[in-house]
Amino acid sequence: MPKEKKISIVSGLKDKFSRANIMLVTDYRGLSAKEINELRRHLDRSGVEYRVVKNTLARLAANQVGRKKVVSLLDGPVAIAFGYEDEVKLARSLLEYIRDSGSILQIKGGVMGDRVLDQKDVQTLATLPAKEALVSQLVGQMLTPLQSLHNILIIPLRGILVLLQARMRQLEGG
Repeated sequence: MPKEKKISIVSGLKDKFSRANIMLVTDYRGLSAKEINELRRHLDRSGVEYRVVKNTLARLAANQVGRKKVVSLLDGPVAIAFGYEDEVKLARSLLEYIRDSGSILQIKGGVMGDRVLDQKDVQTLATLPAKEALVSQLVGQMLTPLQSLHNILIIPLRGILVLLQARMRQLEGG
């Protein structure tokens, strides 16, 4: 492969490694080109990029952008799924494809932030609710104490209001 082409590949991988929130490394051995293309289309619908990589070039790119933890997963023929938005969506989409298609694709592991994920972590991640659902649950849990405080504070004010209204009626009726 010409040197310019390798430099361009490393540059593209550096961009992907630096932008990705999560990366899942898969062993694609046994998949046909047609199956890999189907997988790419399936993942693309979820905003995920799937790329077969040459390990030496991927190691070089990962080290240059400070993503050294992914290097340990680059062993044998691998492809990397890059997730740029929702971490859960990538794991769920990849496992959904494997389950629905009966694919022999194997997830070797991944990296999310500074954490290395194994296969079990990826499966656990896939079962989490979507980010929006987690945020709404958190907001709901934050509102509960505020609503309780509101109710505690409003009860004496209601009593004063009822008392003032009664006094106003008393003064009007004379």
